[in-house]
Amino acid sequence: MPAISLKEKDARFGWKLVLPTVILIALLILYPVIYNIYLSFFEVSISDAPNRFVGLQNYVEILGDSSFWKSFGITILFTLTTVIGSILLGLGVALLMNREFPGRGFVRALLLLPYVTPLIAIVFAWKYIFLPIDGPLMKILAVFGMDPGNDFVNNPNNAFWVVSVFNIWRNFPFVYLMLLSRLQSIPTDYYEAAEIDGATNWQKFLHITLPELYFVIASVALLRGIWNFYKFDEVYLMSKFANTLPIYIYEKAFSGIPEQGVAAAIATILFIIMISLIGFYVKKVLKW
Repeated sequence: MPAISLKEKDARFGWKLVLPTVILIALLILYPVIYNIYLSFFEVSISDAPNRFVGLQNYVEILGDSSFWKSFGITILFTLTTVIGSILLGLGVALLMNREFPGRGFVRALLLLPYVTPLIAIVFAWKYIFLPIDGPLMKILAVFGMDPGNDFVNNPNNAFWVVSVFNIWRNFPFVYLMLLSRLQSIPTDYYEAAEIDGATNWQKFLHITLPELYFVIASVALLRGIWNFYKFDEVYLMSKFANTLPIYIYEKAFSGIPEQGVAAAIATILFIIMISLIGFYVKKVLKW
């Protein structure tokens, strides 16, 4: 029997270390994805009757459903709005928090509260703020002549923007934290050299800060884009009238007459779209 080389021993030892993680990922991620794809070809029964194979019928039904395309457009707009908004707000706050001022440590910690506070608590706080008649925001708007009886949260015409602002406010601390950590690692020599050359603050930001933050901003945009595209809990708890795709899938699967096969088909379509977009983004933007 030939002797095993040191390289092969290291490879086997490495596989032994990662195998539990691979198995866990397969059970928790790959199996649900594969099972969901499998269900998308069936008319799923919620009783003891067996599922009925329908082939591509669920996909044809979805692609011809105007409600699906409307929700898809709303989801794209929600993702772009919240990702761009949280990055701009997080960048502005990170630049401010990178400066020296009394009590900076306390303010930095305070800024993380929206992200670390339990979701259900801040959702109820925001709903109270937007409460018709008695809500603090409604009382302020009433001073300027607006109708205090407006229900922004449960009005389909306004719910999208309320949910978008809430998502930006809740998630900008994550962006701020990532950008601040990168800002603190930029060598001060770059800025000193730029000052010697007579560069303005805007020129230093444009030619030093922004290029140094490019990879972090691009990576954060990718992560937040994935999370917000599939965001359900924040949106649904804040207002189910926002009409994003995750809410549409939930209603298809569990409301009225459940159509879980159709819901599985929608989830499969979104999975394919998202994988394609991630591949394009990683190749063209992150340049991996």
